[in-house]
Amino acid sequence: LVALFALLALLAGCATSGQKNVKDQQVLQKAVQEVPEDQLLDVWIELFNPGELPEDKDDARGLSMEIREAEARHMPVHLRNVMEKTGYWGAVRVVPRDTEGAEVLVSGTILESNGEDLALQITARDASGSEWFKRSYREDVEAAVYESENGKEDAFEALYHTIANDLAQFRDTLTDKQRIAIRQIAEIRFAADMVPDAFFSHVSKDDKGQYRLDRLPAEEDPALQRVRVVRERDFLLIDTLNGHYDNFYLEMATPYQEWRKARSSEAAALREVKRKANTQKALGVAAILGAIAIEALGGSNTQVSTGTMRDVMVIGGLYSIKLGIDTNAQSTIHQGAIEELGDSFSSEAKPMVVEVDGEV
Repeated sequence: LVALFALLALLAGCATSGQKNVKDQQVLQKAVQEVPEDQLLDVWIELFNPGELPEDKDDARGLSMEIREAEARHMPVHLRNVMEKTGYWGAVRVVPRDTEGAEVLVSGTILESNGEDLALQITARDASGSEWFKRSYREDVEAAVYESENGKEDAFEALYHTIANDLAQFRDTLTDKQRIAIRQIAEIRFAADMVPDAFFSHVSKDDKGQYRLDRLPAEEDPALQRVRVVRERDFLLIDTLNGHYDNFYLEMATPYQEWRKARSSEAAALREVKRKANTQKALGVAAILGAIAIEALGGSNTQVSTGTMRDVMVIGGLYSIKLGIDTNAQSTIHQGAIEELGDSFSSEAKPMVVEVDGEV
């Protein structure tokens, strides 16, 4: 009986396990005063790597690479929008992967994304080749967050705020001279790529991939002036691409939000059904084991006096196990709903991805 009560207490404690609390919103840090123009570093955010789907069948249910490809284009735009609010940076742009010429380049990989859990690996480096950091960020939210007032903004806003804050904090560790040097290296690297004969000797690269500025051209150098004109046109092209990414972001916003909201709700319902089924089956097993223990440990008099109680425990245990099996059968309804939601959003997201890639 002691073992039976201990098991019941354990089951009661497990009833709330698996609940994922929404973390406190991370406040976005903003510049308290205007940053001088020569200290404003431009940031390019590459389209994220979509990563891989979970190997576990249950974790991957309702997910697809079409959805991940859409998220890999949606998330960088949202991060850009957040970073633009801080006032720490110059132009913040989203660029295709492997685009050269950034003063600060931010790359990301989606480690997990299912509406309730978001995990990103973010790498930041500057034009000198120095890696600022490589960190993983994770946030878990409850399905209820999509029904709250905060549901109007991204459910994982705190995660994006944290990334933006970390980038700003690292920027603040640089001296004014280092920030100016990063801007100069980015410009000369672009110039050396456009006109190697004129600018190749101005910058060098060591065996560790670090770039060093050896000398600067004169401000009135005609070749430098022409390169700057070309570079401005390059920026205009990237701004045009960002217009396409913005359109994709806006078109995807509503269906993406609805998919995450519905999937989170169905996933929470599925977990609750499984928890209830497991509890019912465990209680049934515990009741049967309790009846066996009473018979095994008691004497002949105890066995006679407790016969009716043991029969009730066994019958009740078997009934509880049957209830658990019946309850568990309901999980197929939620599993089917999650898969259907995934298929629907995949079919909606894929043509949007194809369209924006074609425009880019």
